Amino acid sequence: MPFEDLLNFELLSSGNFQLSVYSIVTALIIIVVTMFSLRMVKRIIRRRVKTGKLDAAAYWTIFQVIRYIVWVIVIVLILDTFGVKVSVLLASVAALLVGVGLGIQQVFGDLVSGIIILIERNLKMEDVIQLEDGTIGKVIEIGFRTSKIKTRDDIIMVIPNTKFVNDNIINWSHIDNKTRFNVPVGVAYGSDVQLVTRLLLEAAKENEHIPDTPEPFVRFEDFGDSSLDFMLFFWVTESFRVERIRSQLRYAIDAKFREHGVQIPFPQRDLHLKSGFEKASV
Repeated sequence: MPFEDLLNFELLSSGNFQLSVYSIVTALIIIVVTMFSLRMVKRIIRRRVKTGKLDAAAYWTIFQVIRYIVWVIVIVLILDTFGVKVSVLLASVAALLVGVGLGIQQVFGDLVSGIIILIERNLKMEDVIQLEDGTIGKVIEIGFRTSKIKTRDDIIMVIPNTKFVNDNIINWSHIDNKTRFNVPVGVAYGSDVQLVTRLLLEAAKENEHIPDTPEPFVRFEDFGDSSLDFMLFFWVTESFRVERIRSQLRYAIDAKFREHGVQIPFPQRDLHLKSGFEKASV
């Protein structure tokens, strides 16, 4: 049998579908070329990531998107090689997508949000962020539809990408290297306010995680219902672990207050009782 006849030999034919040796060989060549091309692109990206020229998470996710798109195109070409009417198939898929559109609306929104995150790059690996509900975490993975953050309690949360695009997110990593925080403190009425200020500053300056510049400072906030209210302000470079530093400060402040007789009050109310009452006339 001549080689040309061998290629045109039909193995299966049904309507518009024609499976021949030629179509199988063509499909295999397309698959092999696609796999080789994607492997070369992946190797180039890995080499540039190792040299630090590319951001690993962002570009690996972009590569995944490109790979999905390429394989969809390859599948369409292979179906066309087999004689399948791609236009009819696409029309059927479009009708199906319209039918389930409401069901995949959120998923589609997450996918689009993932692309926006990769393009704008407002969110990167190792960024410390705060969600609208107050949750603070470190970004450990940026996916195409969802991303993962690790909270201060070492809990891994999977977050839909739409929250990063539509919600108000605080990215602490976009702020200066040193971020300002505070610890509120209340002392009893009658306390020496100058002594309280000095003790608070000492507690901050003795903490090894609090830098000397900018210098910590104390603000006399208000005359509270049961206490004189102060606020200790300080800067740290480890914003993700600031709660640990706050705890250390509270321990130090309590120890200094006990040593110098400064009292931290508790809420109290004065109750006045009348000693007499008028007798009712008969």
